[in-house]
Amino acid sequence: MQQSLTFADVEQAGRRIAGRARPVAVAPYDSGQVWVATEFMQHTGSFKARGAVNFLAAHREAGTLPTAGVTIASGGNAGLACAWAAREQGVRATVFVPATAPRFKVDKLRGLDADVRLVGTEYAEALAACEDFARSAGALASHAYDHPLIAAGAGTLVAELLGLLPGLDTVVVAVGGGGLFAGVATAARRHGLRTVAVEPSDCRALNAALAAGRVVDVPVSSVAADSLGARRTSEMALHAARQDGVVSVTVPDGEIVRARQLLWDQRRVVVEHGAATALAALTAPGGYRPGPGERVAVVLCGANTDPSDLVG
Repeated sequence: MQQSLTFADVEQAGRRIAGRARPVAVAPYDSGQVWVATEFMQHTGSFKARGAVNFLAAHREAGTLPTAGVTIASGGNAGLACAWAAREQGVRATVFVPATAPRFKVDKLRGLDADVRLVGTEYAEALAACEDFARSAGALASHAYDHPLIAAGAGTLVAELLGLLPGLDTVVVAVGGGGLFAGVATAARRHGLRTVAVEPSDCRALNAALAAGRVVDVPVSSVAADSLGARRTSEMALHAARQDGVVSVTVPDGEIVRARQLLWDQRRVVVEHGAATALAALTAPGGYRPGPGERVAVVLCGANTDPSDLVG
């Protein structure tokens, strides 16, 4: 895959997805300084719909959508977005997910007419099976995060945030493989915004890559692993993270759980642990602290979750 995105890639994605993706909404979180971006209200319950629409629309334009359809490996959210976008385009979707994926995500995939294949216990195992299938069946291989069209689609969020929040300074995003982060950071840098990249302490592929100076494999063990459980980040994300205006933060699982509960207690908003990871950067001790007057948007990226473990 290409190692970097351009702002032109994101702009082109914005034209492709216009009228196809839902515009983001924002809500104040505290005293007008911190706002939450409700991207969990996007089609299929996560930001992933933006990249999936851009990916398939670009291939439709190029005449490269095969009769075998599209295939993807996913912890759940990217698969849901791909299956939905494929159905919109009238093509078949074959989705590989770990056998440990939440049951409700698997059921939602089947409800979108996807051919669901359960493989292994980690995303990496599902990805290997997906790649084999693409070669043997001739299906178009999409990716949960490591593709320029996917990342560019995710980056379209920034222009919408700027339209809603004049004077915005900082965008806070959770990071798994890095597709959302790479797209957002590319667009944010063009507009002079800071990007805060947040990962679980035990699921920190981007943070580890920055420390090592290269993409490395990391162990995956987190309450948010179903959506942020990539064993390694993308070269695109690492390239974006090395640019000015990027801050890398890690938060422990306990703080992720607490942030998710806070959203429920204080706002009656239900999000998945991956989305709560972004907010945890602002609520956890030692996390990211905005400066005086700094205007911050926290992207709540998905809500494909079972709310039964929320209290009260």
